[in-house]
Amino acid sequence: MAAMAAGDEHAAASEVLKGLARHLNCLNEDNKATRKRALELIRRETVEKGLCSSVLQEVFSALLKPLLKCLSDPMERCRETAITMITEFIRCVPKPEESLPYLMPCLSQRLGEKEIQEPAEELRLSAVEMLTLTVEVCGTHLAPYLTEIINILNNTIVDPFPDVRRESCKCTVISAKCLPEHFHMQAETLVKPLMQTIAHQHSRVRVSVIEATGAVIQHGTGKNVDDVLSHLAQRLFDDSPQVRKAVTTVVGDWLLHMRDRYSYFHKLIPLLLSNINDEIPEIRLLAADLWKLVGAQWEKENEDDIKDKLDFLLTPPPFYPPGVERPGLGCRELVVRNLGRLVPAIANDITDWLAPTRVRTSQLLSVLLLHAEDHSTQHLQPLLATLYRACTDTERDVISNSLAAAKLLGTFVPPAVFLKLLLKDVTSPYSSSHPWTPLMVLAAVLGGCPEPLLRPHLQQIANTVAQPDVCQDYQQVLYLEQLLACVDVLLRQCESDHGSVSLQLLQVLVTVQSLSTEPQLSQKALESVQLLGKVQGLDSAMELYRRHMGQLLDWLSASVNTWTSYSPQRLQLHIIVVQSGPVIGEFVSQLMSLLCCCLQPDRDPEMRMSTFTMLAKLLLDAANTLDSQGHFRDQSEKFLCDVLLPNLVWRAGRTAGAVRTSALSCLLALLHGGTVTAGQLLCLEEKLSPQVLSALEEDSQMARLLACRSLSAILRLTGTSLHPEALNKVYPELLKRLDDSSEDVRSVALQALGLWLCSLTKEYNPELFAAHLQLLFQQLLLHLDDPDSSVQDQVLEILKKGSSLHPALLKKEVEAVRDKQRSPLYCDQLLQHISSLHTDTTAQCPE
Repeated sequence: MAAMAAGDEHAAASEVLKGLARHLNCLNEDNKATRKRALELIRRETVEKGLCSSVLQEVFSALLKPLLKCLSDPMERCRETAITMITEFIRCVPKPEESLPYLMPCLSQRLGEKEIQEPAEELRLSAVEMLTLTVEVCGTHLAPYLTEIINILNNTIVDPFPDVRRESCKCTVISAKCLPEHFHMQAETLVKPLMQTIAHQHSRVRVSVIEATGAVIQHGTGKNVDDVLSHLAQRLFDDSPQVRKAVTTVVGDWLLHMRDRYSYFHKLIPLLLSNINDEIPEIRLLAADLWKLVGAQWEKENEDDIKDKLDFLLTPPPFYPPGVERPGLGCRELVVRNLGRLVPAIANDITDWLAPTRVRTSQLLSVLLLHAEDHSTQHLQPLLATLYRACTDTERDVISNSLAAAKLLGTFVPPAVFLKLLLKDVTSPYSSSHPWTPLMVLAAVLGGCPEPLLRPHLQQIANTVAQPDVCQDYQQVLYLEQLLACVDVLLRQCESDHGSVSLQLLQVLVTVQSLSTEPQLSQKALESVQLLGKVQGLDSAMELYRRHMGQLLDWLSASVNTWTSYSPQRLQLHIIVVQSGPVIGEFVSQLMSLLCCCLQPDRDPEMRMSTFTMLAKLLLDAANTLDSQGHFRDQSEKFLCDVLLPNLVWRAGRTAGAVRTSALSCLLALLHGGTVTAGQLLCLEEKLSPQVLSALEEDSQMARLLACRSLSAILRLTGTSLHPEALNKVYPELLKRLDDSSEDVRSVALQALGLWLCSLTKEYNPELFAAHLQLLFQQLLLHLDDPDSSVQDQVLEILKKGSSLHPALLKKEVEAVRDKQRSPLYCDQLLQHISSLHTDTTAQCPE
């Protein structure tokens, strides 16, 4: 029966071929329309007629050579029909491998030569699709033709037509799976064209190339892994999620199935773990699932080696980060065993010129440290160096990711270990251009360290950050921010144990405020001062200062002999005395010793000026600052003699003049603040008056103005108690100021003259001192002609006040002026005022 059936099928095939004889002859005609019609008729009578497979097989064998010849036909339509027919025959016949001896050389000639013979891109696509189908249906029968296949793919993978590239990659994957025993021998030749195409502008092409690369490496010799890793790493930053997903799938497959995967774990693990932080949830989950499979497989394969760990290390370590799923043992062991190779790679990529690479690397570092746990201790030094460099990055994400990694170091590494390295780097910064990086990392590490473990080291940390070369040597805002961050993290971490380090932390906070040029930073430091007091149960920052004021002043006094205008200590003093408010009044004696030392005339001028300015502000509100306890009043005489007066002595130079001006402002504040009594001023009159009168001749307008106001204040406090001889030394200097270039100085000088007149008591004999009064009246009358009407009015009022001293003398001088026809109106007013006075009127000062 079988023989009869075979005979029938053969007869049927013969019958079909007889019907095609004329059409086959027409394929050799010169007329392209004839050839085209013949091919269409052959197709209609064969593949479209529904012949049985055995008949189709025999017909295909007879038609193969003519059809292959048509692949070189000049007419594109003929070549297209021939490719379509051959493809259909291969799909339908039971033994397509019988066509290989003719088909493969022909395809190799058309597509595998240096110069591709097929010009039409759509036909090249159809030809490659035919090759893919052939590989699928023929399988191992293609082993003898592997060279031809590889030659074709080498060309078509870099074909100008994107669809040809995609189909070629698909063919590569199928070839690797269908010819595993032979493919590895020539697979490495495909690496170069694949890497040339992996950055193609079409994302679908890139996905196909990645999948093909996965198959080539998986079924290759394993020698080309290094050639493709850098290209795959770049695809981790691809804009297309599908491309990143393909990389994740391929790398996960390598880690699970590649024969020599153990040799490449340290190179493949970073590629997979990098996508655990991908922005697309699907990719994150895929990477996490694959990583779990890799860890579980490794754990199973190495069960004997890790038997002890399987039994005893299943529970998480104490203080494990809350809300974080602990990786499996196999995953952790894989990272731990490869960490020595991974850390140098991380250190290199964290400084890559591409920002996305640096961001991904910083994310990867956190993932690795979460897996490594306490095993990162042995790599701590290079890890810290890497974090220091990362903290200088211009990308905020790199810095935040790196600080998250540093926090994990604090969680898993014992404090005694990381502090030994970190505190050394804090005192000797890793980089002179970025000295804040060790502080930044320290703050992050301390933030991750569990409180019970950190508490015994609190004193060591506080002592280090309070060292002068740590908290006083740098004024960059970034440095001060990190210094403040270290204090803040200590305040948060060990709230109940700050009594022992309160002084050191307060010193740091005072320093930050004194050096900061940013109001926001200063305000934040002040808030930390308040918090420092609060955690110790104190009501306010002033209570905190009261607790430590003596120690703070001793701290400043230790270096007072070396202070200059560049010394931070003068700024620290300012912060302390201003913020402590009335508390400073309890430590006046200690403060005075400090001031006497730093305000000596031979000390730095700029430093003295800034200190005098600070003191002037305090003295104006002395009752709430320096004299809150009434102690400064007892020290004011010493302050005047030992501090102010030596600085009022004239010395050449503009800087010396500026110092005298600031000292005068301090003197004026002292006189107005009520901290010096009239009795104290009288005791010092012989020393004080000459200096103030001399200051009336200063070049600086401000100095002259301050001197006039100070003289007014002195007269107001002690005028009626001064000896007439002392008073007679004052008015001539004030008269000189009536010709001052500054209107403000003239006005204040006139006010002082009015006070001088009010200071004349019965002890001042008008007849005895008539010459002085005559000079005073004459000089004042001259200014009745002043161009400034306000000056004229002031002079008139002063003369009216003085008229009661010696009316006859003033009347005589006024009449002499009127006779010269000067200021007749004012003269008449004065004469009228004098005539209304009683002859026995004594000098009185109106209220």
